[in-house]
Amino acid sequence: MRSLLLVRHAPTSATRAAAFPADEELDERGRELAAGLAAAVPRRSEVITSPARRCRQTAEAAGLAAAVDERIAECDFGTWAGRSLADVNADDPAAVQSWMLDPDASPHGGESLALFSTRIARWLDDQAAQDGRMTVITHGEVVKAAVVHALSAPLLAFWRIDATPLAITELHAHGGRWTVVRLNCA
Repeated sequence: MRSLLLVRHAPTSATRAAAFPADEELDERGRELAAGLAAAVPRRSEVITSPARRCRQTAEAAGLAAAVDERIAECDFGTWAGRSLADVNADDPAAVQSWMLDPDASPHGGESLALFSTRIARWLDDQAAQDGRMTVITHGEVVKAAVVHALSAPLLAFWRIDATPLAITELHAHGGRWTVVRLNCA
């Protein structure tokens, strides 16, 4: 059996501002909150992290030794990186609407939801063939895409899943099939 604890990184100024992330650092409050994560990680769990600075710093603040895995990187938001959703929507509401309603759209010049979700689904399928526990410190979008794939849900269900900073989503694989054990738990 494969057990995955998917953890969204600690909060940053971008998460507090509802902005598309760039490669921002954790702020002092984020580091303080991340320190408590170690208590939630099983003792015999492999730990991996996205290459993003905020994910690596979340692991460091929790005192967790983590390997970097490029496959669980954040969605590429292209020209929207670093901008708030409100600003992007004010500039081009049609672009935001097409991005949220058409999984193949990428008006920002980055990854479409479909391409991003396919990348995460491939990673999750690889994980289903393995045994043991793994803690994954990554991004809200990665968690949401993994849950959609695990449930074989329609891709637009992605927008109906929440993954708050430092919340844990747990998935188990049995015979290559995933079950959702818990979702977005503090």
